[in-house]
This record gives sequence, C-alpha cells and structure tokens, in this order.
Amino acid sequence: MTSGVDTARNPSRPAALAASPIIRLEALEKRFGSQVVLDGVTLSFEEAKTTVIMGPSGCGKSVMLKHIIGLLRPDAGAVYYDGLRVDRLSERRWGPIRQDIGLLFQMSALFDSMTVAENVEFPLREHTSLTAAQRDRRIAEALEVVDMLGFEQRLPAQLSGGQRKRVALARAIVLRPRVVLYDEPTTGLDPIRAAGIDGLILKLRRTLGVTNIVVTHDLTSAERVADTAVMLLQGRVAAQGSFATLRACTDPRVQHFLRGVYDRDEDRGSDESPQDPDSPDRP
Repeated sequence: MTSGVDTARNPSRPAALAASPIIRLEALEKRFGSQVVLDGVTLSFEEAKTTVIMGPSGCGKSVMLKHIIGLLRPDAGAVYYDGLRVDRLSERRWGPIRQDIGLLFQMSALFDSMTVAENVEFPLREHTSLTAAQRDRRIAEALEVVDMLGFEQRLPAQLSGGQRKRVALARAIVLRPRVVLYDEPTTGLDPIRAAGIDGLILKLRRTLGVTNIVVTHDLTSAERVADTAVMLLQGRVAAQGSFATLRACTDPRVQHFLRGVYDRDEDRGSDESPQDPDSPDRP
C-alpha cells in the first residue's frame, strides 16, 4: 500500500501547502436545541501526525469528527481540508474528499452477513472501478497491514473483538486515505488487544504517512499514540500540546480528568442523557 501523503497522489500540490495543516477548524460552533456542543473550537491537525482528542462524555468529541467528515455542518465557523473550505460544499463535491478520509467506528460496524474480505471490499465496490483482481490485491494489502491475512472467509461472528477492530481498520484504509478518524478505537478491548490497536495506529503514521485523529477516553492508549493531545471541555479547547503540557495545565477540570477525580458539579454540568449529541448513535 502506498503512502497517502505522497505528492505522486497529487503532483500539482505545492510543497508549501504540503507543510500546512491538512485539516483546520476555525471558531467552530454547533448546538442542538438549547445545548451548545461546540463553542468556538479552533484546531489544526498536522499531516502525518497523530492527534488525540479527549474529554468527558458530551464535550463534543464525536460531533467534531462528524464536522471533519461532513456529516454535520457548523452553525458558525469553518472547516478546511487541504486548504479548501469544505463545510459549505455540496454533497456531490464532498464525495471525493470523503474517500480521502477513513473512519473506524466505535463498535467496528462490520456487516454481519459479509465475510472479512467482502467487508473490506465494500468501499472499493462503492467508490472505484477496479477490476476483481485489482480489488483482491487491495484487500490483501489492507489485511496485511492489520495482520489479518488468512481470515478472508470468516464472518464477523467468528472473530474476537480485537480482530473485528482490525478488519474494520483494514476497511477504513483500503481506499488509501490520507486521514483516518478513530472513534474510541480501544473500547471493549482488554489491555493486550488495545495495545495491538495502538500499535496499528502508530504503524499507519510511521509507514504510510497517515494523519490520525483519535477520539478516546483511554488515557493509556492516548499517551501511547499521541503526537499532540487536545482536551475538550464543555465544547471548548481547554488544553492542547504534549501530555507533559496537559499535566502542567492549571485548569482543575483538566487535572480531574487526567487523574480520574470525580467532581459532582462538573458531572452535573455535562449532558449525558440518551439524547447526548456526542453519542456515536445520534444521526
């Protein structure tokens, strides 16, 4: 599998632009009814780096991912991809950009009735005109990256939780995206399998030049993979930088999150109702 950031993929791309953030959010605002979910979020995501987004439930993490991939439009502010403002694009113009962005769903979201190979092949059938032989090669390449060669004919029910995550990641990278978004990639996994997924995140950045954006509550995983960490609190960026920077932050809410300290007032300030717009099940 070739690197998603090669200039060969876009030979007309200026070198100066290649050095700029691949994704940029400017003063992003989003509300659902009276609830403000994103409140002026400004962030830049460097190419071929891993940025981890942390924060309590309801702080806007998954909603932010949906803005990056165009599933939600902001009430105010702007989203830029590769220097192009994308939050105002039509669905037709969003199509090719979405093919540049892979998404690993929290619960893997594999098709139960499809084999491993068919699940990984699905984006190729939907978005490319590759021949069957070309698709087979792409499937093998993606499964090799996630160490799942030999499992092509198994169904999701025949896989462990960690194996399903690996197959879902193979599906996310089979179109050779430049960016991969991860929504709680280690949820439900034991520490050994979680470490395996973290290793794949690092591998994608190191060997394929993929830009990773990881939403997680798993502090061990976050520290293992992050080049940059961002703490979202009540829809705003409370802290960002290295983990050393976050640990030195004087905001008590940041320290409470990092240390696992429960604060009743902070808990009552977040919305964790069934209609929580940060939930991955909310459209």
